[in-house]
Amino acid sequence: MEKISVKVCTGTTCFVMGGANLQELHDLIPRKYGDKVEVSGSPCLGLCSINWEYSKAPYVKVNEAVVNEATVEKVLAEIDKQIGNN
Repeated sequence: MEKISVKVCTGTTCFVMGGANLQELHDLIPRKYGDKVEVSGSPCLGLCSINWEYSKAPYVKVNEAVVNEATVEKVLAEIDKQIGNN
């Protein structure tokens, strides 16, 4: 199984809209999934600019799946889904 990539948008809009709360993913993911999942920050995923009026920041990408209005719980649920722990 390939390593799952988790990219947390750290752009201004995402950070202000709750992305700051996603910082704990950097601690939780290694403890829960070991080396199966790699988490990193991204200066901007560019997802807000696609349709600003309906922006659902903060955003996280789990592989290619976009988690909008991301919370720690929603991101962990998507990782579990992709690993097959659903």
